[in-house]
Amino acid sequence: MPEQRLVRIELPEEPPAPSVYAEADRRQAIADLLAGNRFDPPNLPKGPYALAVSVREGRLVLDIRDVDNRPLHVLALALGPFRRLIKDYHMVVEAHEQAVAESGPESRVQAIDMGRRGLHNEGAELLQARLKGRIDVDFETARRLFTLVCALHQRI
Repeated sequence: MPEQRLVRIELPEEPPAPSVYAEADRRQAIADLLAGNRFDPPNLPKGPYALAVSVREGRLVLDIRDVDNRPLHVLALALGPFRRLIKDYHMVVEAHEQAVAESGPESRVQAIDMGRRGLHNEGAELLQARLKGRIDVDFETARRLFTLVCALHQRI
């Protein structure tokens, strides 16, 4: 097992996301993260790691722990730079849900899904930039973490 990876993701104990689609998106992001990721905080002992992700006082909080749940480091990032992307992401998810519920044309659903992927990519790039020098993550790990950021922000 590679050392510089996440083996456990924890989210706050809260009610399920506001829609079945959003809850499925969150669960899939966690499953995908655990199936394959690169998570390398350069100034911490070798992993693997557990990560508790939460939003507190307008900040994204990444609580990095070892596999025995001992605290290693807590990193807080301002959510301000992410707000537009998160808002746009939620609008696109709602449009996707509506298009699917209305059995809209497949071309409309695909166009909305392409927009969602574009927002994911933009969110991943921003997250990688904000984590630079603090935690090295690959692009797919950043995309999945961005999904969790959106899921958590939705519950505020």
